Amino acid sequence: MHVGTWAALVHRVSGILLVLFLPGHFIALGSALEGAAAFDSFLAWTEQPLVKLSEWGIVLALAAHLGGGLRVLALEFLPWRDWQKSLAAVAAAAAIAVSLAFALAL
Repeated sequence: MHVGTWAALVHRVSGILLVLFLPGHFIALGSALEGAAAFDSFLAWTEQPLVKLSEWGIVLALAAHLGGGLRVLALEFLPWRDWQKSLAAVAAAAAIAVSLAFALAL
């Protein structure tokens, strides 16, 4: 498969993952409106290892989606060159690095 195809696929999949994350985010915000006890209960739930892993995954998806969006902007506004394949690899590496930095900060 072509590098550009992989980059487009990652951009779309990360966008879908971010959309799936939003309802959970709104539920978390809603629990804060229900009072301190409800929000504290939610925060206690987020200490589970699977939730922590999911947080890392959502940061990875966000970084990958950002990189994919910048790639799309570059394709629309800049002429295409062969060296841009290397930029796709750098963007993927940067997305992984950002998400790993987040995971280490947990």
